[in-house]
Amino acid sequence: MRSVRQCTRTACGRPAVATLTYVYADSTAVLGPLAQQAEPHSYDLCMEHGERLTAPRGWEVVRLTPEFTPAAPSRDDLLALADAVREAGRPAQPDPLPEAVGSALAEAPRRGHLRVLRGEG
Repeated sequence: MRSVRQCTRTACGRPAVATLTYVYADSTAVLGPLAQQAEPHSYDLCMEHGERLTAPRGWEVVRLTPEFTPAAPSRDDLLALADAVREAGRPAQPDPLPEAVGSALAEAPRRGHLRVLRGEG
């Protein structure tokens, strides 16, 4: 499932729509569609920061698409969300007791709400 990534600019919480990568050997900043996965040497930008991007003096900016739009949720995203909701709605199953403990509980006499467990040893 693709998670919703945010713009990497400080104090910006908008969703990312583009990925910025620097090609230092060519003095080029490449701005393209949002990458499938976050990469350590690239930066995800929102629409506003992608449109306002400028490069350092002497560098060139290459824009792979003229405009960036937020990606719509894919079928996989929606299925994963539905699975998560179903899982969260299931009642919690208690952990089954080991057989030795279960049989000791069955054999122990009851006194009110307390049970006596006989130890081995």
